[in-house]
Amino acid sequence: MKAFTAVLISLLLTWVLNVRQGDVPPMGKFLSPFRGFWQNAEREQDFPAQQTLTLPGLQQPVQVRFDDKRVPHVFAQNDHDLYFAQGYLTARDRLWQMEFQTHVAAGRLSEIVGEKRLETDRFFRRMGLPFGAKRSLAVMMANPTTRTVLESYSAGVNAYINSLTPATLPFEYKLLNYTPEPWQPLKCALLLKFMAWDLSGRTDDLRLSNILSKYGPAVLKDLFPDYPLREDPIVPVGTPLDFKPVPVPSTPKEFSAELSNNTQRNEPDAELGSNNFAVSGSKSASGFPLLANDPHLQLNLPSIWYQIQLSAPGVNVYGVTIPGAPTVIIGFNTDVAWGVTNVGADVLDWYQLKFKDASQREYWHDGRWKPIRRVVERIKVRGQPDRLDTVLYTHHGPIVYNHDEKPFLSQTPIRHAMRWTAHDGANEVLAFYRLNRAHSYPDYTAALSTYGSPAQNFIFADAGNDIAIWPNGRFPLKWRDQGKFILDGTNPAHDWQGWIPQTQNPHVKNPARGFVSSANQFSAGPDYPYYLGWEFGSWDRGHRINQRLARMTGATVDSLRLLQNDNLGINAQLMLPRLLALLRGQPLSPAQQQVEQTLSRWNYFYDAGAVGPTVFELWYKTLLKQLWEDDFGLQAGPEMRYPSRDRTNTLLLTEDHSPWIDDRRTPAVETLPQLARQSFQFAVDSLQRKFGPLGPTWNWANQKSTDILHLAQLPGFGRMDIVCGGGAGIVNATSERNGPSWRMVVALGPQVHAFGVFPGGQSGNPGSAHYDDLIETWRLGQLNELIFLRSATEANPRITTAWSLTSQ
Repeated sequence: MKAFTAVLISLLLTWVLNVRQGDVPPMGKFLSPFRGFWQNAEREQDFPAQQTLTLPGLQQPVQVRFDDKRVPHVFAQNDHDLYFAQGYLTARDRLWQMEFQTHVAAGRLSEIVGEKRLETDRFFRRMGLPFGAKRSLAVMMANPTTRTVLESYSAGVNAYINSLTPATLPFEYKLLNYTPEPWQPLKCALLLKFMAWDLSGRTDDLRLSNILSKYGPAVLKDLFPDYPLREDPIVPVGTPLDFKPVPVPSTPKEFSAELSNNTQRNEPDAELGSNNFAVSGSKSASGFPLLANDPHLQLNLPSIWYQIQLSAPGVNVYGVTIPGAPTVIIGFNTDVAWGVTNVGADVLDWYQLKFKDASQREYWHDGRWKPIRRVVERIKVRGQPDRLDTVLYTHHGPIVYNHDEKPFLSQTPIRHAMRWTAHDGANEVLAFYRLNRAHSYPDYTAALSTYGSPAQNFIFADAGNDIAIWPNGRFPLKWRDQGKFILDGTNPAHDWQGWIPQTQNPHVKNPARGFVSSANQFSAGPDYPYYLGWEFGSWDRGHRINQRLARMTGATVDSLRLLQNDNLGINAQLMLPRLLALLRGQPLSPAQQQVEQTLSRWNYFYDAGAVGPTVFELWYKTLLKQLWEDDFGLQAGPEMRYPSRDRTNTLLLTEDHSPWIDDRRTPAVETLPQLARQSFQFAVDSLQRKFGPLGPTWNWANQKSTDILHLAQLPGFGRMDIVCGGGAGIVNATSERNGPSWRMVVALGPQVHAFGVFPGGQSGNPGSAHYDDLIETWRLGQLNELIFLRSATEANPRITTAWSLTSQ
């Protein structure tokens, strides 16, 4: 019996440890010394200095050299092999990341983690990310150039997937107990749509419609104006137009949408943004332009970007790409450099529908009933039967949710159709393919002509001493304020009436001031003839950048690097003196007086060790909540939003007796000094409870607590509490979870020189020394020189490895 019991227990343990138990992976496989996570530890011999890899599918040999940061420099003899090698090498370092993100975009997470992600899968399918990806893929595959790029890249990824064994699978596959599937060009398109969602998926249409219904047009015009008081637009006011505008659709009669609480909550972070700027040779020490870019995105490990150099006949380019996307997205070659920031134009609108009956098979539009197209989505759920989900489509786009559903109640407008530029087919890959090969300004403008979404501010500089910037993408041709509110889905006058011609997008070349820049602010001033949206990023970063660039002479790479790391808080500089003045003469405790004195000595810089930003940010945000919560908060009625920071600041600075100051929830009539004191006391008390008496523990790095989490938020595989300055609204926009995801500075000239860093490492393997080896350089605001080789045989002391890829 003892022997029998021992055998039975052994067999039972063997079965248990090799089968997934709920969310727990099969621990026997995961802990196995032969195939488990131990095999993912990277040793020196795993990355030999010299080797030849046989990869069936290559047409000719490819040379790959790696530098000391593990950046591959690829030298191929044709486009097919170039992008085949890019796909293979990117997958070798980042396969799990690139596949996981496309599963998210496709609404297929339930296949990996089970039912708990079912509603997320439904959401992304219903928002139309796979729908838009398929339409873009059709456009890209119809072009011979981009078809070659996508098919070759996919073949390279699959060459790596086919080389994997259970022991060499990336760590996350073992932890989540699944295996990669063959890569297809559709996945590249899905990745681009996921970025479009991240950067253009926000909308306030329904919130503003609720405000209009509750308070009327006069209040809305006052508190939510179409253009801010303080602005420093990307294309300066007064820039001459080099085109004749096309007619803009006439504004139809007003439409009042129904009040609703069903607003989109599962939307991208409002803090996502970016900086880019370029100075002409007249302002640089070298006499040639300098260009800088730092896109602000969520900080994750593995890093969102992957560095690579790609060289073949007709192209030699270096920069970063998103793992899973071919070509270089931000970078430079021998003659030009370019970068991007998010435009933030209004390219997502909601239409209130009128159905014929409860069956929702027809909707009223243009004086007749039109059929609704029904698409059945089959969602695979791990460990359970497939789920079927029917999505309804109108000519506008998907009806994201067609009836109230508990899990996603208040997620999106119910019974509204969605119109979004990311649903339209475009060829973004061709745009980057051409940018990679650009030599001059005409090449740059030609490349932008095929770019669709997400709309980006493409900055440019070349060795011929041209600098330029184009807020570029496909922008609907709208009447003024079209899409600021919910639109009438029955009226064809509310439909999008075409597109702004791409050549008439805002742009400026070689301005007299000697620089171009963007930081997500308004693309152009009120003199621009088309409507792009009513709200963009706050002016703070753009204004500070332009301040420094205007004073800059004899600029060097270090000048632009220091500007990328600028920590001055423009909002604090504007508002803190006013807030302190409101406190003056009011009773404060000794501890509060000490904090007030500390604030009065603060220089407005959001440095890691400063106490000023800790107090000001909490004080200011608390004051805003006290000011607006009773009028626009959750208890004020249907879902609404606060006025912009620009409009709020105007009220705080100049409207001492505004009726909005009073808290209508209390019998007393509040004054602005009272709100300032109450919010200040709340901030001081909160910080005392958190950190103790005023002292070094109140420093900004402690309060901000910047974290770089693992993409799947696996505990222990991120970097927590990184000590650094900056913050939301600062040029160095490093906040709690977002920040400069790539910093690059390029010096054009006879010999291009470039510098860059991202907060992570080239490898996606937590067992590699190159998983997070760049974080410290990034934290300190430093840059690494980017090794740009002119040939496969060029000597460089930082080149450590040479591989040959061949088909035989």
